[in-house]
Amino acid sequence: MMVLPSLILIIGIILWPISLSFWNSLFDYRLNDPAKSQKMVSEHIDLERYANNYYYLSSSLEELEASSNDSESKKAISEIKDRIEGYHDQLLENPEMKGKYNQVNDLIASFKPVVDDDLKYAKIESDLAEDYKATLRDSINSIQQLKLEEEQEGSLADMKEQMKATDEAILESNFIGLANYSHYFQEKRMWKSLANTGVFTVISVFFELVLGLMIALLINRAFFGRGIIRASVLIPWAIPTAVSAMMWKYLYDGQSGIIAHYFEQFGLISSAGDLLTTSTGAMFSIIFTDVWKTTPYMSLLLLAGLQTIPSSLYEAAEVDGANKIQQFFKITLPLLKSSILVALLFRTLDAFRVFDLIYVLTGGGPANSTEAITVYAYKTLFSQQNFGAGSVLSVIVFLSVALISVIYIKFIGSDLFEGKMK
Repeated sequence: MMVLPSLILIIGIILWPISLSFWNSLFDYRLNDPAKSQKMVSEHIDLERYANNYYYLSSSLEELEASSNDSESKKAISEIKDRIEGYHDQLLENPEMKGKYNQVNDLIASFKPVVDDDLKYAKIESDLAEDYKATLRDSINSIQQLKLEEEQEGSLADMKEQMKATDEAILESNFIGLANYSHYFQEKRMWKSLANTGVFTVISVFFELVLGLMIALLINRAFFGRGIIRASVLIPWAIPTAVSAMMWKYLYDGQSGIIAHYFEQFGLISSAGDLLTTSTGAMFSIIFTDVWKTTPYMSLLLLAGLQTIPSSLYEAAEVDGANKIQQFFKITLPLLKSSILVALLFRTLDAFRVFDLIYVLTGGGPANSTEAITVYAYKTLFSQQNFGAGSVLSVIVFLSVALISVIYIKFIGSDLFEGKMK
């Protein structure tokens, strides 16, 4: 019974959202494309679009047929009209379909939107959908060859658009299985974004660990004003990431940025504009900013570990003649291993999922040189409205984070977790 709450948390908080993302990734699901704005395992028809366009299409065909003076054109239009009406009647042979169609028609006539998706979308037989769409496309080609008078050209153009819109109202299945995964695993941009994320994570976490440990050792000592120093060290971490990124963006600016100016004066960069306009400079900028902001968090975690080490161990070591360096490597580091593991785990996962810092500071540029996998996923999901492809990138992020967690737990922290289990 004690396991049940944990299972509920795991399923509800972790597995359920990921399963939804995985399900979305199996479709060519695009909110900016009306034909793919729903997840369709089989063929469906958008009754709102269909009813609206079919009304105008039927009226246009009747009007064009009545106004045509050429007998051959009149006959061709009549044949097109009969074929389309035949498929329309065949579509409404299903009583459920006919009922939904009539309800949708009534709403359209009342100038009301169809908000109920169960009413708006109806399943259609695959063969009927394929034949109906083929007929509409053939009809578009046929009417282009008709001999019509000049004043009928406008009506003809309108009718072509109505046929096209009616065709688009019949939705083909957008279930594509693992095709999205196949695409992204072969895409250079995805691997480049993963590489950028890896470089950013490894370098930033390394410097945060080293600097954080130095700060933790410093503020762990007793000295006058220690409380003020501890509080001031945490200020960068307390500032929201988006605010920090915007602040550093001004400091890195090639025209007015003070950091860029001094870096150029000291010969660290050839031009003040290099920090945000070159690949190396931009990567350095986001790493430097992240280290500045997150090192206090690392030092706070390590400080908590340092304060669990008994002072009597250091006193005994001094009696035995051990110097400070020997005490650090023989006492501090071994006893701090658990805290280092936890700090590395938290910061590695956090750095790998970085988004707001990069999005505000560089936007992933220049030329995608700082684009992390999370930034790429955001652009695909929300800028391009491609929820199917964006969900693939979200799943890749989840798998990467899960792999990192397993590596830390299995290969680095096995002794820590074994100790907890005993």
